[in-house]
Amino acid sequence: MINSIITYLKQPVKAAPLAVFRVLFGCLMCFGTIRFMSGNWVETYYIEPIFHFKYYGLTFIKSLGQYTYILYGITLLSSIGIALGYRYRLSCLLFFLSFTYCELIDKTYYLNHYYFVSIIGFLLIFLPANCYFSIDAKRQSKLAFNKIPRYNIFVIQLMLTIVYVYAGLAKINSEWLLRAMPLQIWLPSRDYLPLIGDFFRHEWVHYAMSWFGMLYDLSIPFLLFYKRTRVLAFVLVVVFHVLTRVLFPIGIFPYVMIFSTLIFFNSHLHQGLIHKLQKLFNSKYTIKEKTLSWVPNIKNRIIVGVFIVFFSFQILFPFRYLLYPDELFWTEEGYRFSWRVMLMEKGGYVQFKIVDPATKKWFYVDHTAYLTDYQEKQMRMQADFILEFAHFLETTYKEKGIKNPEVYVESYIALNGRLSQQYIDPNINLTKVKDSWKHKDWILPFNDTIYGF
Repeated sequence: MINSIITYLKQPVKAAPLAVFRVLFGCLMCFGTIRFMSGNWVETYYIEPIFHFKYYGLTFIKSLGQYTYILYGITLLSSIGIALGYRYRLSCLLFFLSFTYCELIDKTYYLNHYYFVSIIGFLLIFLPANCYFSIDAKRQSKLAFNKIPRYNIFVIQLMLTIVYVYAGLAKINSEWLLRAMPLQIWLPSRDYLPLIGDFFRHEWVHYAMSWFGMLYDLSIPFLLFYKRTRVLAFVLVVVFHVLTRVLFPIGIFPYVMIFSTLIFFNSHLHQGLIHKLQKLFNSKYTIKEKTLSWVPNIKNRIIVGVFIVFFSFQILFPFRYLLYPDELFWTEEGYRFSWRVMLMEKGGYVQFKIVDPATKKWFYVDHTAYLTDYQEKQMRMQADFILEFAHFLETTYKEKGIKNPEVYVESYIALNGRLSQQYIDPNINLTKVKDSWKHKDWILPFNDTIYGF
């Protein structure tokens, strides 16, 4: 069976699907970067805040202040390079490094689709997406191929499959399926939308959309792989992502997913798209029939090794939450980087108390003086944010003359419409707690049970 899989992955196929994917991805990233910069979000997210929440183990990634614009300039230029297939490998590397660096500056702005973009940027470094319909292929005939081993297309298809299937598995839980949460909270607030708004007032619609969302995620990649259901599947992809774009402010991600799924179609569609682009720009592009074959040299063995390690990580890492004892939605230990998309609604309250151990005097801190509104909102609901900010307050008040200040927190969270309950143990001096991969036993237990993945 393994030999059959290897033979399948090495089989030569038309390079057009990968070339079209490269062009569309580069164009969307170019548009998204321009949109981000023109919206003044670089200033708002990375320059104005006086404090940034860091990912555990990545505290060395600092904000570059005004120089962050240089990083976004690199992201913009490299995305254009990817779309054109110009100095492709360098463009992919620069895009991945600049885009990912910006996303790692502050975990406040973590989104699954930013993670997805970084992953695709990384994969493209190792794929010959410039071998066809690119400036590189036109300038250097040794790079030009119209057929490539199938695995170069399959790795993108596999990544999309992982995203969808893991998102679907995450929806198999009692909150999503049996309580229609959080759609029961979100959808009624969209009743102002023309034509469809009235439907969102009905409870049965909330349940129908919850179940459809789960079934859609679990089935859509397999429907895309199967030729007879591919067109229907793509129609569902368009409807689903356009609807999510209408309902929720999630930027260009729906369009990224829509255009990415085109890679499941055969080469005739992509060849047609390339011909239309050639007509639009009045350019001619022809290459001799030439196949890029996989040979067992050092370079290709390294690439195969990278893919094996990468996909093993993608398959296993989302299940790390099983190593923690408490409810995932409550503690969020193992929640990020696991393709759990819009599964819960949290509201939180937090109040920090500083105690001077020498005098026993104490006072409350106005944490909004140090954080932006969005940072403050995220901090109220996530334990690692609360801990990190407590250490920031420790440093801040040491500089103000309090020797070894103690930091305590009064914290409450309401999860998916439940009554709020206390979140962090108020008797724990958080300055004595260090962040780690270990279970955060200073989070108080959740007083309910959620069943499922």
